[in-house]
Amino acid sequence: MSLIPTLPETIARARADLRMGLPVALGDHLAAAVETLSPARLADLRALGPTVLALTGRRAETLKARAYDGDLARVALPMGADLAGLRALADPAGDLMTPMKGPLTTLRDGDAGPHRAALALAKSAQLLPAMLLVAAPAPPGLTRLPAGPVLAQLAAEAAMAPVAAARLPLLSAERSRLHIFRPDDGGEEHYAIEIGDPPRDAPVLARLHSACFTGDVLGSLKCDCGPQLNAALAAMGQAGAGVLLYLNQEGRGIGLANKMRAYDLQNQGFDTVEANHRLGFEDDERDFRIGAALLRRLGFGAVRLMTNNPRKVAMMQAHGIAVPERVALIVPRNRHNTGYLDVKAEKSGHLL
Repeated sequence: MSLIPTLPETIARARADLRMGLPVALGDHLAAAVETLSPARLADLRALGPTVLALTGRRAETLKARAYDGDLARVALPMGADLAGLRALADPAGDLMTPMKGPLTTLRDGDAGPHRAALALAKSAQLLPAMLLVAAPAPPGLTRLPAGPVLAQLAAEAAMAPVAAARLPLLSAERSRLHIFRPDDGGEEHYAIEIGDPPRDAPVLARLHSACFTGDVLGSLKCDCGPQLNAALAAMGQAGAGVLLYLNQEGRGIGLANKMRAYDLQNQGFDTVEANHRLGFEDDERDFRIGAALLRRLGFGAVRLMTNNPRKVAMMQAHGIAVPERVALIVPRNRHNTGYLDVKAEKSGHLL
């Protein structure tokens, strides 16, 4: 029946629930995000049975907890664990002040599928990847999801639907058009800016630009995002044609709040990759398949890609977009971002 929510729609509900502090049902487990959990709900969850804290392998490595499941660790909580203690395990902000946490006992037997699905849901909701789980029946009213299909759905490529488009004169090019695309999984919308009249029968000058509120809007000096955005638009305006995809994947896909957490860790002396790992994320959580999907939807099959990131080139080629040329996009450094750019080159393979 068409009135019944589909799996992607139910996942979108679950993301909203977790962000509000509600638990969701994953298979035969209840799962709640540590970041948004209230003391009352923690007490109610603990009353249902033994609780387990799911952490990513990256966060477990920082905490010196054994990740028997490889990509995640299931931490058995002691009886006296309170919300402050849980959040100290989830959030690395105070790691240097209170480095000793534990000893932590992690599980090695049983099915880790619900815990893995719970962490994937937390990441998709742009929450800290730390989830509290308890094996218990779901009370009425909670969002219910099957653990295995959730993982498969979150890994699938979302379909993009055009929503609106209009002419939008820009400083870099008065003949420009802005397209809005909406994914079918309830995620954030993404944008495509056409400069001039870009050809569909020849490689077009193109850029995949991930949203950076601090750099693009505020003019942050900690990154090179704002200057890259402006330089790409200027180059397309000078060439008379191009397409810039503005993808809402802030902070390499971890969201603005987690990006600010990473900045705080950088102020403590960690580099950008180390900060992401301490938070429980990978170096880069972005999904560049979105860019390929938007280019195909707009009718482009080949691009001269403006990027310093070989991963973008490989992802475009793997998803049906030819890249006959990579166009370097080097902008001036400053004293605030030179370390960041060095790490991008040394640890992320950017060609700078």
